[in-house]
Amino acid sequence: MLKGNKSEKELANEKSKRIMEGVAYWCAFYRHNPQRFVVDYLNITNLKLFQKILLYAMMVNNHIMFLASRGLGKTFLTALFCVVRCILFPRTKICIASSTRAQANEVLLKIQDDFMQGYGWGSENLRREIKEYNIGANKAEILFKNGSWIRVVTASDTGRGNRANILIIDEFRMVDLDTITSVLQKFLIAERQPLFLNNPKYKDYREPNKEIYMSSAWYQSHWGFDKAKSYTANLLNEKVKYFICGLPYQIAVKEGLYSMQAAIDEMSESTFNEMTWKMEMECIWWGETKDAFFSFDDISKRRILKKAIYPPILVPRTKIIVPDLVQNERRILSVDIALMASKKHNNDASSAICNSAIPNSNNKYLGNIVYMQNYEGFTTDKLAINIRRLYHELKCTDLVLDTNGNGLSVYDLLAQDIYDSENGIVYPALSCCNDKAMADRCSSPNAKKVIWSIKANAQFNTECCTLLRNGFKSNKINLLLSEQECAEYLNDYIKNYKSLSVNEQMDLQMPYIQTTLLVYELINLLHEIKGTNVRIYEKSGMRKDRYSSLAYNFWVQNQIERELQGKGTDDNSMIEYARKIKRLNRKPKFY
Repeated sequence: MLKGNKSEKELANEKSKRIMEGVAYWCAFYRHNPQRFVVDYLNITNLKLFQKILLYAMMVNNHIMFLASRGLGKTFLTALFCVVRCILFPRTKICIASSTRAQANEVLLKIQDDFMQGYGWGSENLRREIKEYNIGANKAEILFKNGSWIRVVTASDTGRGNRANILIIDEFRMVDLDTITSVLQKFLIAERQPLFLNNPKYKDYREPNKEIYMSSAWYQSHWGFDKAKSYTANLLNEKVKYFICGLPYQIAVKEGLYSMQAAIDEMSESTFNEMTWKMEMECIWWGETKDAFFSFDDISKRRILKKAIYPPILVPRTKIIVPDLVQNERRILSVDIALMASKKHNNDASSAICNSAIPNSNNKYLGNIVYMQNYEGFTTDKLAINIRRLYHELKCTDLVLDTNGNGLSVYDLLAQDIYDSENGIVYPALSCCNDKAMADRCSSPNAKKVIWSIKANAQFNTECCTLLRNGFKSNKINLLLSEQECAEYLNDYIKNYKSLSVNEQMDLQMPYIQTTLLVYELINLLHEIKGTNVRIYEKSGMRKDRYSSLAYNFWVQNQIERELQGKGTDDNSMIEYARKIKRLNRKPKFY
């Protein structure tokens, strides 16, 4: 049947053409205005101004770095960009990588739980666009009907072989640079291939791939700081499409995403860490001072220990068992003594550090700092009992004490039997092994000689700080993972971790947090050369109790190493030394 001079087929083709022209027009419009697409098509109407700007910047630039404070909705924005890009650019391939799969899965879970389901405002249009989704521990992906997909990949060598047009590295500060350059960036080999490229008319069309880095700020010695500087320089270069921005917590407060009162409360707490706050909340890259004696690079690469050792009484519901000593292991507990917390500066505390020192085949000891705890404002009696209890519960072989000043009274208490009313245990007296005058202060003839008395002077302090710095440089000290990395490990290691209370979980994380505070102390310590000696000192209002405890601990480790090497490597001497260790670890009759 004809209508005018046109057949029904011709009319249908014209209608189809007008529809496709409209689709092309609106697609082009939304590609240049993704923030409008979010409102009009996805029905997400609560975007903040900074989110609209960032969404646009992510769409039009090829290299993006977004530094965000906590509470700013980084995962929300990343998920939103992925959805918009996959719908407006068919056959888009997006890979999301992070140091842990659980972290990367958060982006896909945001799409599934918020954008699709939406608690009453989920997008029906988005549900129609998605073909299927599977978000599990081993496989996580969302497939779109137009051929686009979003996948989570592992930021390690096992992730090789994937391909993508857009690579998103979430919490990039936790990902090794070698993994990024040798594995992840290799995903971006081929560009997106829309079907219109089959038309010779568009043979020269190119759509560059994208790299997106998301994280909070970190240390200036980290590779991310150099990349951030490079992105900043390229941001000013009109010939390339680079974008970088850092949004501090004030933006989140202004937009109602974070409470100013919460910020004030956190900054007022005694555990407030200025360094962590500046990095995570103010987007400030933190660098060691020019007079720093310890290098962050040397220290940070030694944060490789996953498993801490805990006193069993700490979290009884976890049923954590303190491991037995391995052959020739020396478990060294060191304490820098302070009995009064400073109310003015809050910079005086007794720091206890446990070092599981284990020798290798060459009789060289490797120090493993497996537990840390601080005591503030304790009396002499209370501190002595806590030290003795910790020594017993962690199955230590050596105890290192600063016996200058207040430390002498603590030593005198440890040099006699101590009754622990909390546990109902009498701990036998301990004596000194490296100072006869100190050993003579112990009246118990059967006391084990396991206490190393430290009476520091300028020459001794120089030896300690030099040994410790060389220990980090020569990889003779291992530290616990960062608190950001430990959560996933604890969840895997402790079966009922998620069922524990917040306070119990915090107790388990505390050795990792204390290790971060130790690193903070080390890189902020100042030094000066006086003749042949090195003087290490802290900035006004800051601490060095953890440093002192670690320095004394590592010094003792080196003395034990010399003793072990002096015994030779023949079988008889090693057997005799093992017998000595066994005698040291024999349980006292009071236990």
